[in-house]
Amino acid sequence: MLNISQSSENYNIVAPISMTFALIAVIISSFILILILLTKQLHTLTHLLILNTCISSILYCIIMVINYIYLLFIKWNTSDISCRWRAYFSYMSIAAVMYSYLLQSISRLFFSVLSTRYRWLISLKTHVILIFIEWLIVFLAPLATLVTKDIYFRPDRLCWVPEICKLHLAYTIGTYYIIPTVLIVTIYIIIYVHIRRAGTNKCIKKSATQRRQNRDLEVLRTIMILCSICILGGVPSGLYILTSIKLFYSIGLVTITFAVTIEKVVLILIDREIRNIVKKFFVVRHP
Repeated sequence: MLNISQSSENYNIVAPISMTFALIAVIISSFILILILLTKQLHTLTHLLILNTCISSILYCIIMVINYIYLLFIKWNTSDISCRWRAYFSYMSIAAVMYSYLLQSISRLFFSVLSTRYRWLISLKTHVILIFIEWLIVFLAPLATLVTKDIYFRPDRLCWVPEICKLHLAYTIGTYYIIPTVLIVTIYIIIYVHIRRAGTNKCIKKSATQRRQNRDLEVLRTIMILCSICILGGVPSGLYILTSIKLFYSIGLVTITFAVTIEKVVLILIDREIRNIVKKFFVVRHP
């Protein structure tokens, strides 16, 4: 069994910090979500996927706050079934965030590389189907937490897969972190190479094509920055799994929700359309 002392985890310190970042992230994500819904200018496929990521982020943060509330205040609930359901929703929300970024990368692949040959790939219908498939995966992938008995209630512990369950732990790390991360990086390399090759092609001289390539690079840069922030937020947890150094575990509990918060702030700053609309409403113009 994974044996970590309550004192080393410092949940009484770590949990409130993580909850604070989570609540801030919910507020900012909700603001972006409402802004996209109410602003016709933002009714694009790119911002549809950003909205999808905001929903995933809100879901993740709310579930983590609920987990901390159970850990700190509802200690009388010692049910293994309840713990498994909390684990299911936790892993589901993590998968939702990671796969929402994978979906953004797939969309960029369609727009930048495949759209000239397959126009239907950049249609609203295709993107709605992609979102449906993503959420189907998100709901199905964590079912192992419910159909096995690997996860059970442990006093003063969050409901995660215990370290002793090597196969389940490997499945968890691979499915919710490694697979989407590797696919995201691979897709962005393909897109970047394609855009650069097209840019150096002497047969392509049209300014419209050049503007499109610049736009593709701008959107690609934005998504890569946001995705990198979220991926880096999970690094301490990954280091804990590799080294079993308990300090990384405590840091990881904070850095993930902190990364979600920072990612949403950075999104407002670097997404040109969202930034301009925010400026219009909130920047005071002096005469």
